Amino acid sequence: MRNPCNTALLRKSYRTPKQVSRKILERETVDEMIYNTKGQRDRLILELQARCGLRIGELLKIKVSDVSDRTITPRNPKSGKESELAYMPENVSKKLTKYIKDKSLQADERPFPICYSTARTLVRRRGEKVNVRISPHDLRRYSATYASRNGVPLEIVSKVILRYQDLKTTQVYLGKISDSEAIRWMDILHGK
Repeated sequence: MRNPCNTALLRKSYRTPKQVSRKILERETVDEMIYNTKGQRDRLILELQARCGLRIGELLKIKVSDVSDRTITPRNPKSGKESELAYMPENVSKKLTKYIKDKSLQADERPFPICYSTARTLVRRRGEKVNVRISPHDLRRYSATYASRNGVPLEIVSKVILRYQDLKTTQVYLGKISDSEAIRWMDILHGK
């Protein structure tokens, strides 16, 4: 008996989607994009994504009361947990605190009161200025890959930067490792 699901029409309809290999941004490109951004708000949005691994949706929902010293408590995190913490480097934390103070924002106000499409356009245009096609999620992916390639343990990348429960999800984010990078790590681990 022939399998009825093994027809040309059904194979085409239920084809397994191909994994799209995303190009991982280089540090110089991200830094150039951030440093060439004039507006304090726009620059902070880019830095919080690239340095802290925040999702754009999480970033746009935060309120001043969610910012505490070097942490941000995202509202309604995608993980479904009641609460999560996103950590900031000291310099980004200082910039965000200064921005909130300069704007005289109250505890219940959003520091970035723009919509998702505006933020997406902002990131795309900043990328175009450095000749890179980019989306907000590419900055999150960059954050994880940059940390991983600089020796941060996978568990830290997964649980702290990306805030994932499963290491397998994190591994999808990390770009492919080039031969030269693999050789470099072998030399670091075992000497030349």
